[in-house]
Amino acid sequence: MPARQGTERKHASGGKGADDGGEEPPRSRSADIPAAAAADMGLRMMSELTGKDTESVTRVEPSDDGWLVGVEIVEDRRIPSSGDTLALYEIDLDMEGELLSYRRVRRYKRGSGDPAESPR
Repeated sequence: MPARQGTERKHASGGKGADDGGEEPPRSRSADIPAAAAADMGLRMMSELTGKDTESVTRVEPSDDGWLVGVEIVEDRRIPSSGDTLALYEIDLDMEGELLSYRRVRRYKRGSGDPAESPR
């Protein structure tokens, strides 16, 4: 049976992938997108997906398969802006920065504070 074309993969380390019968080397985070690029991608993606204005990045954290990015979005603008409704979204990006999933974590009024940070 002839060998399939295009099944050999090169890795950042210069070695071949598992398709040549060898063990695949562990991925190096340095070969992936940096945290700042993941944050920027998260902002742009959420703006495009929701059609809403992004407010800020609240979290950038490496995950097993890429990056977890938290983005704050203005869901409903009010005058004065202290009445705005904001939402926090979590975005899963793969190692190359492609969107895997996103979800809204919570909605709240601007200036309401984080319940986890309230004094005891």
